[in-house]
Amino acid sequence: MFVTPAFAQAATEAAPAGAVFAQFLPIILIFVIFYFLLIRPQQKKMKEHRAMVEALRRGDQVVTSGGIVAKVSKVQDDGMVEVEIADGVKVKVLKHTITTVLNKTEPATN
Repeated sequence: MFVTPAFAQAATEAAPAGAVFAQFLPIILIFVIFYFLLIRPQQKKMKEHRAMVEALRRGDQVVTSGGIVAKVSKVQDDGMVEVEIADGVKVKVLKHTITTVLNKTEPATN
């Protein structure tokens, strides 16, 4: 009584290659825009920060990620830096927590 007759549908033709590419074009454009607006500038910023941290020397005045302004008293090889935050008060911090270098010391001349 409620059964409807089933009709065979005509077979559809395969979409041409250009139509398939046109469907993926917006997704590809989104990824390209994300790369140039988000990923590439972030990689450049990380590269500059890494170079700044590797160039730290004794006497540089730095700002840590906690907002502490300190003077570098010793650069260690294990990723640590000893900084002086007040007269006679030295603290060890990780190199990657240094956000900016305020005053750069001149390299020693021989």
